[in-house]
Amino acid sequence: MIIADIVKVTLPAVIAFIVGIAITPVVSDFLYRKELWKKKSVSVALDGRGAPISQSLHNDEAKKTPRMGGSIIWISAAFATVVVWFISKFLPTDLSLKLDFLSRNQTWLPLFTLVIGGLLGLIDDYLETRGGGDHIAGGLSLSKRLALVSLIGLAVGSWFYFKLDVSTLGLPGGFTLPLGMLFIPFFIVVVNAIYSGGVIDGIDGLSGGIFATIFSAYAGIAFYQQQINLAAFCLAVVGGILAFLWFNIPPARFYMSETGIMGLTITLAVVAFMTDSLGGGYGILVLPVIAMPLVITTLSDIIQISSKRLRNGKKIFLVAPIHHHFQAIGWPSYKVTMRFWIIGVVFAILGVILALVG
Repeated sequence: MIIADIVKVTLPAVIAFIVGIAITPVVSDFLYRKELWKKKSVSVALDGRGAPISQSLHNDEAKKTPRMGGSIIWISAAFATVVVWFISKFLPTDLSLKLDFLSRNQTWLPLFTLVIGGLLGLIDDYLETRGGGDHIAGGLSLSKRLALVSLIGLAVGSWFYFKLDVSTLGLPGGFTLPLGMLFIPFFIVVVNAIYSGGVIDGIDGLSGGIFATIFSAYAGIAFYQQQINLAAFCLAVVGGILAFLWFNIPPARFYMSETGIMGLTITLAVVAFMTDSLGGGYGILVLPVIAMPLVITTLSDIIQISSKRLRNGKKIFLVAPIHHHFQAIGWPSYKVTMRFWIIGVVFAILGVILALVG
């Protein structure tokens, strides 16, 4: 039985990876033919001040590297999920029925957020590549993107509360923290917090490696908690990320951008909550540990903005987020990426250990 579960969990990763590798030439050709890259760099920071260092590091209009590459991730993961389900329904055998991991109680919700988040992010990416929207560099403003994420968070948080009867957070030792109706706003806060970490998508290969590590960690936690279908879905996402990463390592053929970031961050929140009290664990408590690179990235932005506002424009970092600071002081981009990957793996392992020993 354990061997069968291992095959069920890992096979979707292989399928998603193969699909991602197969569709990338078509997607890549389309992105380049349509010139779907930023037409201008960000010249102003979030506080309204000039951002010359950031502009020089990105130099988007000169690189001509397409956005929307993250679509490969959610398309591949969704295809792997649906194709296994399709085979189990129309070619039913003991094996195909066993391998099917599309289930209402474990995978419908994260699959929904992955696709919806990806599609909404795709719209923002398109506006950005055409100079539309209300952001200075094109696309939707941060406030509008946060509003969209909050709206999805409200819908999904309500589903958890009203449909799945989830209103508590898991704690070590089998204890729970009751939140009642506060569960819904708490869910919205967590979704936005994770989404804010999406600014880690700023160096070739960086975000792909980090998110692959995070989803692998939660796959391990879900497997331990006998949420086999959820574990299989998480690794399907990892397979899609690895296919994307194959083409995103320096020099990147395309960027993940909002279509990947929005889908992955919202889905990560869903997965974390599903491995919490719903799965008999505490997936939310270990989330800041497993996702430490995202936490560090978000905090660096908050610290930088706060310092500039409270200290009359004085900065803590040369540029934020912090991975760009390391670039600005002379670190090669590959060194920044690899060291963030190492940090991500170490904290992911630590988070899994904490989840298992509780």
